[in-house]
Amino acid sequence: MSQAAHHERQFIAAIGASSPVAGDTEAAVRQMDDWLARLGRELDAVRLPWAGLDEHSMFAQRARDIDARLGTLAQAWARRRAALAPAQALADAFGDRIVLLVFGKFNAGKSAFCNLMADRCAGQGMEVRYFRLDAGRIDEMRERFQEGSTETTAQLQGVCLGERLVLLDTPGLHSVTPENAALARQFTDSADGVLWLTSSTSPGQVQELDELARELHRSKPLLPVLTRSDVFDEDEVDGEIRKRLRNKTAQNRAQQEADVAGRARGKLEALGLDAALLKPPVSVSVYAAREQGQTAAAMAEAGFEALYAALLSVVGPALAYKRRKPAEMLLHHLEESVLGPLRAEVAPQCADLAAALRRERDQLEQKRLQLADAMWRSVVPALPGLLERHASSRNVQAVRDAVSRLAGEALDIAAGRVLGDYALRLDACGGPFRLGAGIGYEEITVDGQHLVGISHERLHAALLDALQEHLARLAADAAAQCGTALGRLQNGVGRLQAALQAHEQDLSAIKHALRAPQAGAQRVARA
Repeated sequence: MSQAAHHERQFIAAIGASSPVAGDTEAAVRQMDDWLARLGRELDAVRLPWAGLDEHSMFAQRARDIDARLGTLAQAWARRRAALAPAQALADAFGDRIVLLVFGKFNAGKSAFCNLMADRCAGQGMEVRYFRLDAGRIDEMRERFQEGSTETTAQLQGVCLGERLVLLDTPGLHSVTPENAALARQFTDSADGVLWLTSSTSPGQVQELDELARELHRSKPLLPVLTRSDVFDEDEVDGEIRKRLRNKTAQNRAQQEADVAGRARGKLEALGLDAALLKPPVSVSVYAAREQGQTAAAMAEAGFEALYAALLSVVGPALAYKRRKPAEMLLHHLEESVLGPLRAEVAPQCADLAAALRRERDQLEQKRLQLADAMWRSVVPALPGLLERHASSRNVQAVRDAVSRLAGEALDIAAGRVLGDYALRLDACGGPFRLGAGIGYEEITVDGQHLVGISHERLHAALLDALQEHLARLAADAAAQCGTALGRLQNGVGRLQAALQAHEQDLSAIKHALRAPQAGAQRVARA
């Protein structure tokens, strides 16, 4: 028996002996349900306080935007979980089978690959049943998959190979219709492993690797298969040029496989993903195998000896994934539909707001000085005229009250210009205007006559000193209110950031515990 036939029978025997019974994942599911409930309660309790800030300020608007986004995301969680129902139903329908997703852009030869695999299994006496998914319903198909060089898969379709294996043939990643590509992504959750088919004419395109990164996040085994690994030779027969299909050379295949593996690892590392689940690529030619009659030699030369050996390496981890699939599917939902938007949208918003608040607090002392200076420039020029108006009344209290009013008016105007982002309680700033005792009207002697007069110099100087102190208190009290408002909002942002970080760590711990037995499970499955 050739090596190709041996590996093929080994693979079929392994599939027939597999027992993809779901493991005990109820505890993990309960943990994740509790996690989601706690997250909802904490996010509902953590609302960003912007009291003391003007409602039209950038800070208040950003705080409201974050609160609104949290509310919108929380409302979407239930809808997104309900959207998993079709994939869950498909997974349940094939609960006793390993499901491998045949993934790749159109023209990668997915349908031809699936048809040949079905032919090989049927040749080993296994029952082969084709089906398509129509509105969530699994309908059997009488015909094989249609093959062609253009998009031929209009909907999700699959083939059951015996009692333990299903291949899902998806619409291409770059389908001619957006609905087809969306369909492929929607049912990815149903698979226990992924066969990434990429044509050797342009293998391992970066956009495909971006799509596959989502699957590696889910800890599924992934086997890259370079299809169409063949070329046409031209021969002259009886004076005519004829084309003959042959397999690519072993050296050429090895170079392409190494190139795909290297770029795949590099891309996954750049995305912060674990490349350990990425199996070594293999190259096959479905068409060369067919043209040469699918003999043992033809299958080996077409790359199927290496393919079946590679598929054997996928069975164990695929079974391990399947046994924890109920918990994995919920985990994917929580990571991608719950935590993902929080990480991608809310966390950056919080970081930006926190940075803006820090910058504002750093500038607050400068704004306090600007406020005091603006008030000083407004009030001081008015003092001489004010003293003249009150000279005849000899009422120092009236002077004091007039200066206090001027200072209050100056604060109102300057605060609006310098501290416009805040909703200040100006009446609580500074306290009463205080003028030193003994400063006021006095008796003076002119040509031997006693007159009651006012010392403009003394009063003006005293007013300047008292005013400077008063304006400093006004500015300090206003700045303190600003600092309190900023600190309150900073604390709220910090609590929200801490809550998001804690929940991310908690979910990571749940995931680690869920997947911790994976290596042992794979060893048992292989044995």
